[in-house]
Amino acid sequence: MIDQQTSLRGGAARLPVRPRTGRFLVLAAVFVCAACGLVYELELVALASYLIGDSVTQASVVLSVMVFAMGIGSLLAKRLRCRAAVGFGMVEAALALIGGSSALVLYASFAWLGDSQYALVGFSLAIGVLIGAEIPLLMTLIQRVDRQDAGGAVADLFAADYVGALVGGLAFPFLLLPLLGQLTGALFTGAVNAAAGGALVLWVFRRDLTPRSRWLLVLANGSVIAVLATATVLVDDFERAARRAVYGDRVRVAVRTGVQEIVLTGADRDSLGLYLDGRLRVSARDEYRYHEALVHPAMNGPRARVLILGGGDGLAAREMLRYADVRSVTVVELDPAVTRLARTDPALSGLNGHAYRDPRVSVVEADAFTWLRADRGRYDVVVSDLPDPGITASTKLYSAEFYGLVAEALAPGGRLVVHAGPLGARPQTFWTVEASMRAVGLGTRPYRVTGRYTGLAASPDRGGGEDRGGGEDREREDWGFLLAGPGAAPRLAPAAGGPVPRSLGDRELREGARAADEARLPGLIPSTLVHPRYREDV
Repeated sequence: MIDQQTSLRGGAARLPVRPRTGRFLVLAAVFVCAACGLVYELELVALASYLIGDSVTQASVVLSVMVFAMGIGSLLAKRLRCRAAVGFGMVEAALALIGGSSALVLYASFAWLGDSQYALVGFSLAIGVLIGAEIPLLMTLIQRVDRQDAGGAVADLFAADYVGALVGGLAFPFLLLPLLGQLTGALFTGAVNAAAGGALVLWVFRRDLTPRSRWLLVLANGSVIAVLATATVLVDDFERAARRAVYGDRVRVAVRTGVQEIVLTGADRDSLGLYLDGRLRVSARDEYRYHEALVHPAMNGPRARVLILGGGDGLAAREMLRYADVRSVTVVELDPAVTRLARTDPALSGLNGHAYRDPRVSVVEADAFTWLRADRGRYDVVVSDLPDPGITASTKLYSAEFYGLVAEALAPGGRLVVHAGPLGARPQTFWTVEASMRAVGLGTRPYRVTGRYTGLAASPDRGGGEDRGGGEDREREDWGFLLAGPGAAPRLAPAAGGPVPRSLGDRELREGARAADEARLPGLIPSTLVHPRYREDV
């Protein structure tokens, strides 16, 4: 606790402003620094969730490490109280540099090293220590400018701190991200942080500084702002280089939406790659194996009305439209940019057979869970072509409650098919999905098919990546599926009266069902909204 005797009326006379003005300026600096500090926290959580996945785990790591480090920073700041002005100025310069550059360094470690977990923990520690050092130093400074009891000073400082945190927390998603993006937004925040901290010390407390300290602070803050400004100018070149490191040299489209980053690679439909948030979702080399296995077993029966949850790329719809007796296909996709590219991009629209030009197809831009709660339609076939359940934002779409909504949407004799991730790589996730479906009375028939060869840039929910050589000796990754219906499990067989798939026949389905049964994990507990049981283990 700060000793009230450090607030001396005689000390205020040395300041170039009146005590009340000085107190206001200190509180204004607290407000700005608190806003910047919260932006750093949110930026670390958001970028880690995007790069690493599992937003719950990443938020827990960042916040817990940062709060712990703030305690360390508060203790370390006790050594700086005797030189609070210059100490605060140097702390803010360091915080501005580290916090402002954190997004760049995290993204660089992901792009060139393939792992950003250690960088995330390091930045959380460093930023937490520096944020923790702010309040003790500011307590000393505010008592330096205005005679005030310690309790009143604490109340004023924390009020300004909390209001600043509110503004920073709202500015991040509604202002910085839409207008500047994560990288430029962090750099801009760092520059504001350095300017606010440096201006307070160099103006209000300049008489407390020795000439050497004054020039040290001018040099430190000027250098930090210069570095951040230079990085801002070069950030577009950095992003292009990082994308080449992640996706190769054939990036053709890169779009950041309010939902995710969408990247298309390849020059034409035969070399197309679709990445969402850095994860390979579609490879033209063998996407037909995935979509034929996803769609055709579920089409064995009535199929006039079809619902696709996800699948905005139009590739599942392409397979549906090969059946002449399909009368309507409803696609529920959260991100309108995906369906827009599926309509307009020459390579992607060519790969999906221009499915969105077919009058039988209608698109709903909505969250699948929310939309199912309001929809009163009944469907013969429901296809769940959604991101992997290990990605936290998708766990509700693999919950027992979600499958209960799907079961209500099935017409008599209807079927549901779910892509439940690679059975070989993540068997616990796969069988937890099955347990969640069975919990609402759906009978399930598991099966698996092999996909592309194991390679670089593996996708968490559709297996493998680009072939880097090695031929047939390398292990193939698999896709795991669950075919289900109300009550008894549907028969697993190719659809009668439909097209002949390129890669899927009765033999492949029998072998896939047998392989799935041999890998069964019994006794798993269903995943629910209030107790999700999936985790990102890619």
